[in-house]
Amino acid sequence: MNKKELLRGLPKIDEVMRQESLVVLSEEKGDLLVTRAVREVIADLRASILDLKDKDAEKFDASQLEITRVAEAAAARLAEDEELNLYPVINATGTILHTNLGRAPLCEDAVINVGRVSKGYSDLEYNVPKGKRGSRHDLVGDLIAELTGAEDAMVVNNNAAATMIVLATLGAGKEIVVSRGELVEIGGAFRIPDIMMQSGAYLQEVGTSNKTKISDYEKAIMTKGELDKGEWRARDPRRGERFETGALMKVHKSNYDIVGFTEEASLEELVELGDKYDLPVIFDMGNGLMLDMSAYGLSEPNIPASLATGIDVMLFSGDKLLGGPQAGIIVGRKKYIKAMKKHPLARAMRVDKMTFAALEATLMKYRDPKTALRDIPVLRMISASGDEMRQRAERLADAIKRVNTDITLDIVPVKDQIGGGSAPMVRLPGWAVSVRDGMKSADRTERKLRKAEIPVIARIHEDRLLLCVRTIADSEIEAVAEALR
Repeated sequence: MNKKELLRGLPKIDEVMRQESLVVLSEEKGDLLVTRAVREVIADLRASILDLKDKDAEKFDASQLEITRVAEAAAARLAEDEELNLYPVINATGTILHTNLGRAPLCEDAVINVGRVSKGYSDLEYNVPKGKRGSRHDLVGDLIAELTGAEDAMVVNNNAAATMIVLATLGAGKEIVVSRGELVEIGGAFRIPDIMMQSGAYLQEVGTSNKTKISDYEKAIMTKGELDKGEWRARDPRRGERFETGALMKVHKSNYDIVGFTEEASLEELVELGDKYDLPVIFDMGNGLMLDMSAYGLSEPNIPASLATGIDVMLFSGDKLLGGPQAGIIVGRKKYIKAMKKHPLARAMRVDKMTFAALEATLMKYRDPKTALRDIPVLRMISASGDEMRQRAERLADAIKRVNTDITLDIVPVKDQIGGGSAPMVRLPGWAVSVRDGMKSADRTERKLRKAEIPVIARIHEDRLLLCVRTIADSEIEAVAEALR
């Protein structure tokens, strides 16, 4: 059979569409999608034939041109095209807040509330008792104030957005004083100096990389009176144009640490200085820790304690140590939060009903610290005991042995981490199941696990494949075992 005969053998689209399997599929998915799949299959066959050399035409599998084969190929293509790009995976890396894997898993009540609120209409911006328009800013404001001690709160779509709107509101056209050692870069090249420039504020960096004293902040403050008189030129002749100071800002070094010969100004010192010059103090906390977790090896600043120092505005993430959905939460004095809610950026950075639903259900857990530790996955993983994890590792090893007796398993101690740009120096002692599959490399076994029905993302350390149980839920143990069948 030559190329011309093969091309003449291509079925017509309407002939293929009359196949019973595609008639049923069209009723379910719609004619448009099924027709497109058939058209693409036939087009690919035509292109394959045209690419053939005349001498190779005889080798072409002409059965591919049969109507039933084309219909099967179209149905398979449609099924492949409809696979969702966002799907669940199992985190066996031991990194709790794994940014690449979606950071904080939500608590069960948050998941339920998202489903409840998102499947129909909601009171997102409607005050039901009063029968008139409401504000989405009011949905969780009182609850956040209750938990943190803040006068008011505002929620935006992430902490980067929170940083932007805080600086744009309090510092546009003014200088913001920040320690040189706190000019952090977060993942994705998000840098404090860059975001400050975008907000319209001017960076006034003080101190050195490792030491910044409260006196450095005070020397940098530019009052309106000094600016008008030009007195600052005598003390800072190297600088060109200067602007009035708008705020003092402290940034928590959540994704790195400086050790050795160091010094930094405390929040209490900054508050005292801010009061002296009538300047607001901003604390970009980042991590969102609500409880004191020092008993579990996590000595990070927490929200209520930080606010209790008297700072004016604090901002943090919802999907890090808070354990909720992606969000940026701003808390502090009502007069500043009120100004942010009215800022033009507020609408661009607002969150939707599903985020509010997940966030509110998560925050409700914090009304009782024991409930939060029990029900919020991030906190439960951090506070898990060594005995509890050792038992889970044994259950995982037993489950794997039941489905595959050809691989070698060992239960080994590991050092897990918080991740997500939080507590970079903290290593949590945990347990893992080490897997060796005959002579196969750890890399090869890891690739196979990623191809499982529910992909398992494992960790390789010293050429050993490790399944770290801190981040594997009890309900996922059988699925991990099945991936190793």
